[in-house]
Amino acid sequence: MENFKQWAKTAPCGWNSWDCFGAGVTEKQLLENADYMAKHLKKYGWEYIVCDIQWYEPKACSNNYNNFTELCMDEYGRLIPAENRFPSSANKKGFKPIADYVHSLGLKFGIHIMRGIPRQAVHKNTPILNSEKTARQVAHHFSVCSWNTDMYGMYNCDGAQAYYNSIINMYADWGVDFIKCDDICVTEFRKWDNPYSADYEIEMLRKAIDNCGREIVLSLSPGPAPRDKAEHLCKNANMWRLTGDFWDLWEHLYPMFDKCREWQGVTQEGNYPDCDMLPIGRISKLCSYHGEQNRMSNFTKPEHYTLMTLWGIFKSPLMIGGNMPENDEFTLSLLQNEEYMLMHKTAMNAREIERNEVENKGYIIWTAESDKYRYTAIFNTDDKPISVNYSVQNAYDIWQKNTVSADILEIEPHGARLLKTEK
Repeated sequence: MENFKQWAKTAPCGWNSWDCFGAGVTEKQLLENADYMAKHLKKYGWEYIVCDIQWYEPKACSNNYNNFTELCMDEYGRLIPAENRFPSSANKKGFKPIADYVHSLGLKFGIHIMRGIPRQAVHKNTPILNSEKTARQVAHHFSVCSWNTDMYGMYNCDGAQAYYNSIINMYADWGVDFIKCDDICVTEFRKWDNPYSADYEIEMLRKAIDNCGREIVLSLSPGPAPRDKAEHLCKNANMWRLTGDFWDLWEHLYPMFDKCREWQGVTQEGNYPDCDMLPIGRISKLCSYHGEQNRMSNFTKPEHYTLMTLWGIFKSPLMIGGNMPENDEFTLSLLQNEEYMLMHKTAMNAREIERNEVENKGYIIWTAESDKYRYTAIFNTDDKPISVNYSVQNAYDIWQKNTVSADILEIEPHGARLLKTEK
């Protein structure tokens, strides 16, 4: 059953709370970003507001985790929002009030979950809704996340399917439109022998979503997703991560050219290899994380163009990482570029057509097409300006917003040119 692919006919575009608030995001911050998106970005195609990890953890306050801390949970071992951070969730309302508000703005709401069942539920041996099994009977005690202590993975059994059914049905009742499931695309505790050991849990999630009565986009993390599992991923998920957490560093950005080349040809309607979030704007507000606390993105202006151009022409999902109400004019201009968003929505068959580098410095050219246009992206991977022999006539420069006719293109260090021509 692949009807789920119709739920994401174009690669999802939205905002995720992780890069700016880590695990400590609050209801107020979610709503402020929803209001901003509705006012400034919705008309360009941005629509998802996604609450990332540990919304069920009362003490969460940064990108770091409190190990083995108490979590908010119902009688069936299902995690629920922490009321001190999400006050509208009181009286068993869950995320429904926030989802309703986001929907009232014409947007969609998403949440992050971890693979498996809470350790807290296992230790209390809670019942599983609509099952004779208990949490302790379905938990796989060796299946643990290497970087977060909240969950155990589960055995491949009916009780585990019942647990996934129970949480997905609850999320559907809340009005969730997007689920990012973590510790599932790559299970790092098994990376030495089988990093894709949670394949059956992916299938359980797929089955639960297909039967919940609501259209929910499924995103899998973390990366790198195994390339030889592309067929399984396409059958079960809408998007999956190609890398570990991506941050505002050239040494994170440059390897993405290889990742995109590795996965070129896989993208199709409903299936989108995911380059990860866009760490642009105001990020790391609650702690120093891969850079100074409460910083504007460390990417240079040319590197911003490279980031957006590669993600866009490759048709990766686009999830803004910065706190949007603090966007500067340049960041906002990237997100409001109509020609760029049109390319991202309509262009297909993205591929690398030329790579001319010595010791990882030189230029790379990608192309993609829509019904009417051909798009060409030329990237400078050198740390100095370069001139690329590439002849164009009456090409529209999407970032500079002018028409270009030239035999040689000048590109800034770590920068990119994104050109549109009629077919």
